Amino acid sequence: MTPHPHSETRADGIEDGPLTDTDVCIVGGGPAGMIAGLLLARRGLTVTVLEKHADFHRDFRGDTIHPSTLDLLGELGLLEEFLALPHDETRQVAVAFGEHELTLADFSHLPTRCRVMAFVPQWEFLDLLARAAAESPGFKLRRSTEMQALVVEDGVVQGVRASAPDGPLEVRARLVIGADGRHSRVREAAGLRRRSSGADLDVLWTRLPRREGEQLPLFNGGVGALICLDRGDYWQIALAVPKGTIEALRARGEEALRGRITASRPELTARAATLTWADIHPLEVRVDHLRQWHRPGLLCLGDAAHAMSPAGGVGINLAVQDAVAAARMLGPVLETRSPTPAELDAVRRRRLPPARLTQLIQDRVLGAALPRTLDEVRTTPPLLVRLLAAVPPARHAMGRAIGLGARPEHLA
Repeated sequence: MTPHPHSETRADGIEDGPLTDTDVCIVGGGPAGMIAGLLLARRGLTVTVLEKHADFHRDFRGDTIHPSTLDLLGELGLLEEFLALPHDETRQVAVAFGEHELTLADFSHLPTRCRVMAFVPQWEFLDLLARAAAESPGFKLRRSTEMQALVVEDGVVQGVRASAPDGPLEVRARLVIGADGRHSRVREAAGLRRRSSGADLDVLWTRLPRREGEQLPLFNGGVGALICLDRGDYWQIALAVPKGTIEALRARGEEALRGRITASRPELTARAATLTWADIHPLEVRVDHLRQWHRPGLLCLGDAAHAMSPAGGVGINLAVQDAVAAARMLGPVLETRSPTPAELDAVRRRRLPPARLTQLIQDRVLGAALPRTLDEVRTTPPLLVRLLAAVPPARHAMGRAIGLGARPEHLA
């Protein structure tokens, strides 16, 4: 389609801004949205991505890039550039409960180019994808542009209305992709209903200084679950607590907050001594999925279709695989027409089973490791974790489940 801006006044008297035609309009510039945009634009389609923020630079977002996604970056010709970014790598997933430290997952036997899990700030990953997509003439990333409503005619989604820095904007498209995360406005506007898929929890994000050469296990159990992500000169900390207990923990005071961190990792005691609630960023985690991912003219992907638990850091990688499958299956169709509802639903049929299986594994493993109350303390690893860690083939199988997923996707 060829862009052609104009203005019009709607029946309700509200003046619309410029109208742009495009083959695909993607709402959300996260991993699913940027990968889908990159792949579709490389097919020669016109793609407009609407990202509500001015940039990708935000703390406390998922930053684990798994072997399956590293393989995909290799297929895209972007692996070398990605590996040049400042990042950390791990070949195993270690868990600790008190003095017990175990290897839960081992990536060393994966049939992949890189048998590691990489940690890189998500904004670096998204900037890399944006630069690569911008090389295609049909790709457009509109920042500071937030979707306000869907454009629906005769029951078919024809585009979106959005607010942009230069005023209202209407984007008409053959397909609208909702890739706007676990609090998806696209999903809500389309009337797609979520269904709970597992144990919910709350996460408290913060950061603490990291000492040079210091190594900590990724997952630390005991009182809640403490996840430690190496950011170079600081640790990005995620403290998982039972659902609905944040206010009860806040009422116990800041010493109780600090105590939950240092109970899992005593070496952080001095650094956590000045931590206050002002340093905490709470995240409500809901594990859910949509029974139906589409409406005529619209498809949801990634967290908008199946919000994941933070366990294993698999959210980015499942979102990426959704996007790869959607671009591969729908790209040829979009070159000439809009996909039919059956063609849209084929993406769900392919991608929902691996997402649900992953949620089930997350629920069983994290559910076994996470105390059910604020006062429960676990000093030894759960039996399931001990069994997985004790048997090398089980560690390799867990490495495959985390590193590749149930159905890794490829470009061809």
